[in-house]
Amino acid sequence: MGFSFFGILRILMSLVRFLLIGFLSLSILAVVFYNFKNPETTRYMTSEKYRLGKIKYEWVDIGEIEPVMIRSVIAAEDANFCLHWGFDLQAIRLVWRNGGSGGASTLTQQVVKNLFLWHGRNWFRKGLEAVATPIVELIWTKRRILEIYLNIAEFDEGVFGIQAAARHYYGANSKSLSSKQAAALAAVLPDPKFRSAINPSSQLMKRASSIRDGAETIRKDRHDRCVVF
Repeated sequence: MGFSFFGILRILMSLVRFLLIGFLSLSILAVVFYNFKNPETTRYMTSEKYRLGKIKYEWVDIGEIEPVMIRSVIAAEDANFCLHWGFDLQAIRLVWRNGGSGGASTLTQQVVKNLFLWHGRNWFRKGLEAVATPIVELIWTKRRILEIYLNIAEFDEGVFGIQAAARHYYGANSKSLSSKQAAALAAVLPDPKFRSAINPSSQLMKRASSIRDGAETIRKDRHDRCVVF
C-alpha cells in the first residue's frame, strides 16, 4: 500500500518532533551536568589535540581570575552580557540593518557552540545553538557561563583557557593579569590562530586599547554586576 503525500508529511513531522524532543532532553541533561562538573575537554579541543599532538589547558575557578579580565572579555565580546537572556536583540537588529555583516553572537551562544556543538557557519548548527542557549541561561548563572567560557576559549593555537593563556603569554597566573594584558588577551579572541597578545599588529593594539577603555566603563557602570561581586 502506497503512502499519500500528506501521510509522508505527517511521518516526517513526527520524526522532526521526535528529534527535537530528544535534542531538548539531551541538552537539558548536559547543561545540568556541566552546572556541577567542570569540562575536561571539548570536541574542538580534542580535534586540535589530535591535529597538533598536544594542547595547553588548565582549569581555574572564576574566583581565581582577575576581575579586569572578566570585564575585558565582556567589553570585547558581549557588552550587554548582564542585561540579555542569551540573545542580544539590539546587536541582532544592528547586524540585520547592516545587511548581515558583523557579529551578534553572545558569550552564552559561544559557550553553547564551544562546549556542546561544533565550529562552522551553517543554519543547522545555528538552529541547535538557538535551542540550547535559553536552556543554558535558565539553568546556569551568568557567573557560571563566563567561568566556562573563560576556561574553554582558545587564546592561541592550541592554548585553551585563561590560565593556560596567562602562563603561555606572560608567565603569570590569571589572578595577576594587568588591565593591559587582559585587554590584549581579549583582543585575540575572535581570531586566536592569527593574532598574538605579545606580538600584536597595530590594528590589534588599537583594538586592545578600545577594550581597555570599555572594561573601565563596564566597571564604572556596574555592567559586570552579574559576574563580579
